[in-house]
Amino acid sequence: MKIAFYGSSLLSSYWNGAATYYRGILGELAKRGHEITFYEPDAFDRQKHRDIDPPDWCRSVVYPATEDAMRTVLSEAAAADIVVKANGVGVFDRELLEGVVAGARPGALKIFWDVDAAATLDEMRGDEAHPVRQALPHLDMVLTYGGGPPVVNAYRGFGARLCEPVYNALDPSTHHPAPSDPRFTSDLAFLGNRLPDREARVEEFFLRPAAGLPDRQFLIGGNGWESKDMPANVRHLGHVYTHEHNAFNCTPLAVLNVARDSMANVGFSPATRVFEAAGAGACLITDAWEGIEQFLAPDTEVLVARDGQDVADHLAALTPERAAEIGRAALARVKAEHTYALRGEQVDALLRAQARGVAA
Repeated sequence: MKIAFYGSSLLSSYWNGAATYYRGILGELAKRGHEITFYEPDAFDRQKHRDIDPPDWCRSVVYPATEDAMRTVLSEAAAADIVVKANGVGVFDRELLEGVVAGARPGALKIFWDVDAAATLDEMRGDEAHPVRQALPHLDMVLTYGGGPPVVNAYRGFGARLCEPVYNALDPSTHHPAPSDPRFTSDLAFLGNRLPDREARVEEFFLRPAAGLPDRQFLIGGNGWESKDMPANVRHLGHVYTHEHNAFNCTPLAVLNVARDSMANVGFSPATRVFEAAGAGACLITDAWEGIEQFLAPDTEVLVARDGQDVADHLAALTPERAAEIGRAALARVKAEHTYALRGEQVDALLRAQARGVAA
């Protein structure tokens, strides 16, 4: 089937954590015979910080971040069998969603793919005129980056015909064990952009342990942290490109995952970084959130921290041998149960089932 996908960026992970998620799932859909066009705006300097060239399994369309250009790419929706609008494009989000609903041909599947469902639902609760609320009666399906039963039930409550979580996963060909790199030497490393709904949790789970363990070395990567006051034993890297993630995950004694506020509150929302780290065989310490056992087993495949003191305690007790043991167990789990091949199979089955239903 022909898929027109309107998203933030397939080519760049710069201020765009969903890039590897899109690549993983859409790449698998292409293997299953779908013909995909990904439309992304030239915005937020993403095209200056590309991680990949346009892939051979997808037609990539980068359009100027202008209304005229947006209307031009929207006109191509009419030629697709499946039209997808992802949230968080960053420019013309309302217009793109309304255009997908209005411009899809009769009989085409219309999908909203929410990669930040908890935040979207919070906005919808406070705004009856929210564009997603307005679009739901006209959409065939909502797919989400995660969120489990709370998100599914909330979307159904707003009138979604079908809501299905499609979780992050591992692409073993992209993220895998790799040699260490001296640039990333540290006891604990964290990778994530500085965002308003993440910063307080980074302060608690990363900067607080760093301040309490002045003899240990901490490393933070991601955009926006250069102006943040940090303890002297924290080193800031700036943007870390996708091709550097394996070394970033394999070099430190342990790596840290910190959920954004909304995802931590809802649960069932493992970040891409969780699977990237596990896929590299890293020892992962994560903040606590409901549903983690669905993805990794606490104490044997991941270390779970309720607060910054727990992080410090885990780190103080961690030996290289124990870290390696946890990393090996995590790698085996995600390769068996959480790959993009499995997610692609899930989405392919959903699309084909829904297409049959619409055709009937």
